[in-house]
Amino acid sequence: MESLTRRKPEKARARRMLGQFQGQSQVQSFPTADVGAVVTCKVCSINSRFAKVHILYVGSTPLKSTFRGTIRREDIRATEKDKVEVYKSFRPGDIVLAKVISLGDAQSNYLLSTAENELGVVVARSEAGVQMVPISWCEMQCPRTHTKDFRKVARVQPQFLQT
Repeated sequence: MESLTRRKPEKARARRMLGQFQGQSQVQSFPTADVGAVVTCKVCSINSRFAKVHILYVGSTPLKSTFRGTIRREDIRATEKDKVEVYKSFRPGDIVLAKVISLGDAQSNYLLSTAENELGVVVARSEAGVQMVPISWCEMQCPRTHTKDFRKVARVQPQFLQT
């Protein structure tokens, strides 16, 4: 009896996956991110060498489940790579636009880069919990407390802005 109850969820899961491959679902569960694809991700943790992120969107397509990515210190900026400090570029909770530079598999992360002007932090929250406003390519400011924090700010193109 136990084996029959186990098979039903497996069959249902298989049917859902098949439906996604046949185009019956708008939300993709498997990434179709090729090298060069722009992804939207959320920073989970940082250390002195890299930032760990969860990929939420590939282009404008939301993913059903998140995938892990890594932004290495040397892939944050195109110039002065040796002077980059991860803490001055990203903080946990930031929403970042990045480009895929290497594909991952089940055991490893996608390798991402923000080494273009259009890539970097697009949404950040201050310690006061307020969404910060970009004031330069490397700083954001809290509109409530007026404190400034360093970030690798993305220069968002008008066609990517949603109203």
